[in-house]
Amino acid sequence: MGAFEYSAVDSVGKIHKGVKSGDSPRQIRQNLRDQGLMPVSVEAVTGEESRRSAPRWRKKPKTASLALVMRQLATMVKSGAVLGEALNVVSEQTDQVWAKKVFVGIMAHVQEGMSLAAAMAEFPEVFPDLYRATIEAGEHTGRLDLVLERLADYTEFRQHLQQKITLALAYPLLLSVVAVLVVVGLLGYVVPQIVTVFTNINQELPILTRIVIRLSEFFREQGLILFFLLIAGVIVSRLLMKNPGVRVKVHGLLITAPLVGRFMRGLEVARFARTYSILVASGVSALEGLKIAAGVVNNLVLKKAIEKAAQGVREGKTISKSLAATKVFPPMVIYLIASGEASADLAQMLDQAASSQEKEVEVMTGLATAIFEPMLILLMGGLVLLIVLAILMPVFELNQLVR
Repeated sequence: MGAFEYSAVDSVGKIHKGVKSGDSPRQIRQNLRDQGLMPVSVEAVTGEESRRSAPRWRKKPKTASLALVMRQLATMVKSGAVLGEALNVVSEQTDQVWAKKVFVGIMAHVQEGMSLAAAMAEFPEVFPDLYRATIEAGEHTGRLDLVLERLADYTEFRQHLQQKITLALAYPLLLSVVAVLVVVGLLGYVVPQIVTVFTNINQELPILTRIVIRLSEFFREQGLILFFLLIAGVIVSRLLMKNPGVRVKVHGLLITAPLVGRFMRGLEVARFARTYSILVASGVSALEGLKIAAGVVNNLVLKKAIEKAAQGVREGKTISKSLAATKVFPPMVIYLIASGEASADLAQMLDQAASSQEKEVEVMTGLATAIFEPMLILLMGGLVLLIVLAILMPVFELNQLVR
């Protein structure tokens, strides 16, 4: 049995699209005709036919969408539903097109006799190695319901952390954009209009007015060139970041730079510790979990450090000593991992390490926002005040001359 994506037309000409499971496209077409629909197209989503074709999911789904369907699946399995039935319910209840296609495809694989982990491995763009490894461990130990619940918690927490950081940065970013637009508008439109008033005056203008006029002329004459240079800079930067050597150097600067480095390192270490905790708690071996957890880290310097630590663990060293040897992990994280190894409660200590780093990131985000927002408002107000003073100062001098 496989999964098929269909498009059909009803008696009034309305187009219906969806996914159905069946043995062949012919069976799906007949099923659609029995429902009073005229099939337009029926294409395989999973099964032998689709495995020979190119992957259909090249873009990762949003974390919020993935968190929702994983919670639904975990709830169904925990309630005692058969896995095939749980997958079917999720595919029918979700309003996400990608989830409907993917879960019908997984259900078809499971009905063919594949394990849930192997079925999810058919969709690597949706389910990373973390999901495959933890679910495989859960299936082997008979704790699939617990593992699915942990994965749902993990996905929801990751989405929650992303939301908090996005919301914290949204307002300062909006203020920055408004500040730039206001200054550009004043220099590009308002100042040139005011300057025409003083063109026929032989009186020497104040130095602040002359500076603002020169800036206005520069932006009006070179503004288009500056815009294209900015676009070219962005394109060149993106091309350079595709070079592994350049990326390693940039990522190294990101985690060592003052203030920003501490924030970036805390965010990446928290992601690593949280992922590693889920893997260890689900029954994945420490070495295998270390390799998989390295995959969720975006910073190449930290990723290489974790891979180096995995090599040390393979040679017989402890996890804490292997990570400490890289000299990029915070001492508190190393200490908690060492305590977890000593007390045989590594998953719990990793969870505490992740929570500690996440709280630090939240505090730093809140502090930076609290400081940056008023500073940006003062800066924007100061720039506008200078421009306004540059416009009004000649007017004041003219009034004095008239008197």
